[in-house]
Amino acid sequence: MEEPFEAKGVRGVLHRPAAGNGWALALTHGAGSNCHAPLLIRLARAFAEAGYLALRYDLPFRQQRPKGPPFPAAAGRDREGIALAVEALRAEARDRVFLGGHSYGGRQSAMLAAERPDVADALLLLSYPLHPPSKPEQKRTSFFPDLRMPVLFVHGTADSFGTLDELREAMALIPARTELLPVEGAGHDLARAADRAADVMGRLEALAGLR
Repeated sequence: MEEPFEAKGVRGVLHRPAAGNGWALALTHGAGSNCHAPLLIRLARAFAEAGYLALRYDLPFRQQRPKGPPFPAAAGRDREGIALAVEALRAEARDRVFLGGHSYGGRQSAMLAAERPDVADALLLLSYPLHPPSKPEQKRTSFFPDLRMPVLFVHGTADSFGTLDELREAMALIPARTELLPVEGAGHDLARAADRAADVMGRLEALAGLR
């Protein structure tokens, strides 16, 4: 069952499973999208069908305006919004909570996790924007050594924000368990990843010690 969800500072859609397993997933969008992105919808539905309570939600910048990119100076507020989403989901879930996001949403989720290691049980980073296109020297990895929770990277082989080799090199900076799930032929939108939802779920659970 899918239902609109609103709580303190949180707006999105909650997917309630027919038979819950006690686990939950908070999932958010990239810089140019919102919680209704097809990738988020398909993944949230797949997780819910497997028993997860899944919340796909809008970041604060998107709640403020329906279009346009986030402002770098307001990124801290977006991270506060992610923390509120996890808090709201924990009030509904019985056990593990996974935190995920696509591109910008994943980056801010990871930065929050570096600041607050107890915020979730594992991270799902979809198309992590390792660097701006054509600017491989501008790595967005300064906080990677502070990540203390398992991280699953799902990344397209045609992603202009970072190659698989660049991502593997960056993952070595993370002291926690990590895994990379490549999606052949996928670009930054990672649309094809939705077809591998079961694989994503299985690897995330294994990283979190649930399998």
